[in-house]
Parts: sequence; C-alpha cells; structure tokens
Amino acid sequence: MEEFKDDINLGESVVKVLKGIYDPEIPVDIYELGLIYDVMINEDNDVKVLMTLTSPNCPVAETLPREVEEKIKKIDNVKDCEVEITFDPPWSKDLMSEEAKLELGML
Repeated sequence: MEEFKDDINLGESVVKVLKGIYDPEIPVDIYELGLIYDVMINEDNDVKVLMTLTSPNCPVAETLPREVEEKIKKIDNVKDCEVEITFDPPWSKDLMSEEAKLELGML
C-alpha cells in the first residue's frame, strides 16, 4: 500500500505557526508583515524558510530566525527546519498584507 503524505496540511501547519510569531516592535505577525518570502517542504518533511527582516540592523536579527526554526521543528511530521535570511529583495511596507496595513492604521 502506498503511503499518502499530506504536504498541503503540513504547509498549512507551518503557515499557522508563522502567523503566531510576532515582530516585537510591530504588533503584527511575521507572515502578515511580509517577512516570509518562501516556505519549501521536501519529500523528507524537511522545511526551509526563506525570510527577511525589516532591516539588516533589526534588533531581533539573532533571535527571530532561531524562534522560527524552533517552533517549526515542533510541528508533528517535520523532520528538520532551516531558516535562511535574505535582504534581496529588501523588505518594504509594500510586502505587508492588507490585514497588517489595516492593523497598523496604514489604510
């Protein structure tokens, strides 16, 4: 019998975790802020997150990626997680969701 892998639900679980992590300076989660550029899950359930920070000098540059990695590793069926930080393209307010802009009074 062929084993069925539900990568869609695993992806949804990863997004749910990301929506529970907040930038300490801005009262909006990192997903809605547009800090997450990509989430990749391979056939072994290794997760790779490509993300950015609001600036290269962000005070949580050391702790936020580690928090993302640790929380994703706690998801059932996730074998491992790697977080890669990039500043290309640089983060801008245009990457924020409408929900985040509304929350911050930008609409």
